[in-house]
Amino acid sequence: MIERYTRPAMGAIWTEENKYRCWLQVESAASTVLAEDGVIPTAAAEAIATKATVSAARVAEIEAEVRHDVIAFTTAVAESLKAQGLDAESRWLHYGLTSNDIVDTAQALQVKEASAQIRKGLEAFLVVLKRRAVEFKHTPTIGRTHGIHAEPTTFGLKLLNWYAEIARDLVRFDAAAEDMRVGKLSGAVGTFGHLKPEHEERICAKLGLKAAAVATQVIQRDRHAAYISTLAIIGSTLDKIAVEVRHLQRTEVREAQEYFSEKQKGSSAMPHKKNPITSEQISGLARVLRGNAQAAFENVALWHERDISHSSVERVIFPDSTILVDYLLAKTTDLIDRLLVYPERMKKNLESTGGLIFSGQLLLDLSEAGMMREDAYRLVQSHAMRSWKEELNFREEVGRTPEITKLLTPEKLEKTFDYTRQLGNVDAIFKRVLGE
Repeated sequence: MIERYTRPAMGAIWTEENKYRCWLQVESAASTVLAEDGVIPTAAAEAIATKATVSAARVAEIEAEVRHDVIAFTTAVAESLKAQGLDAESRWLHYGLTSNDIVDTAQALQVKEASAQIRKGLEAFLVVLKRRAVEFKHTPTIGRTHGIHAEPTTFGLKLLNWYAEIARDLVRFDAAAEDMRVGKLSGAVGTFGHLKPEHEERICAKLGLKAAAVATQVIQRDRHAAYISTLAIIGSTLDKIAVEVRHLQRTEVREAQEYFSEKQKGSSAMPHKKNPITSEQISGLARVLRGNAQAAFENVALWHERDISHSSVERVIFPDSTILVDYLLAKTTDLIDRLLVYPERMKKNLESTGGLIFSGQLLLDLSEAGMMREDAYRLVQSHAMRSWKEELNFREEVGRTPEITKLLTPEKLEKTFDYTRQLGNVDAIFKRVLGE
């Protein structure tokens, strides 16, 4: 059984305490590099790196007066140095930097940390999907198009499709996360008015980041839009899986259902109910992710070298989207890990139309036996529609039709209505996806 989800692990990344820790980490890296080049005293850089501290509560107190979060932060950090008799050293804090040199670069550290956890969630889900896909590789079930019975497939192929999509999501996510792994310390309008490009590169390297090749006062928000959009795509994949489970759990279908414990209750009024509440929750929260993606798109267009309209939005959409994806991955992984599957019901549903689902195969076999395709289509469709309307057994009706039996022997007709014939390439599909 998979490890159950605990929300605080991801939520802790976006606390004020961790944000300021990341800000201080950037300040420290910047001071160290500038000291190495003799721009600021080595003693100041050492003090900032080893002695400086920051309290979220104190930053909040100062911000209430100055109405500027970065100034409140630098004031609080300077206070911590002065309290240790390091007044002279505190003068060099934030030297040559602008607010967003710290904010954007530190945000990249938070996103990097969150991305590592989301990646683990994607990998864990792939393991479960692969295991269950192999488990039901050859479990026949009816494929549905437009919600209507189409042709046979296997339940394993459903799961394999989800596996392949999550694998694509992982590739997209890695690219988006890597694109967010950038910092900028190029000053108020991105011109390096006070530092040098090589300073930025070395500072970013110390933080495990790359330097943005060009920036304004901020890192350009196309990166952020791509990242949040990728999270929304992951959520949409999970929504897709949840919708399928919801359909399969319907009373008329009952081919699979969410795990339902002995003590669980489905309805306050109807004791018989077993509702797909987890799947419905997944579908609902995926909508929030897609809404956040729209907000991220709106953040791309800023005035000139920057405005502040994106800032308040990102304080919501980055914590919300990363926490939601982490949560939904865990919920969907658990959903599939404990999904109750009913092969006998699948077989019963597959056979419920009396062979109608083999109309396409019958069409091909009649054409192969010499009947013109147009004639074969009209003949097969007329019997199919009559079987639908009068609730007849299509297989039996076909077997009593001279125009068909004169071309197809009983043995050939038996083969026409054998679902294993249409599922003969399942192993090949699995090999293409899994390489095994």
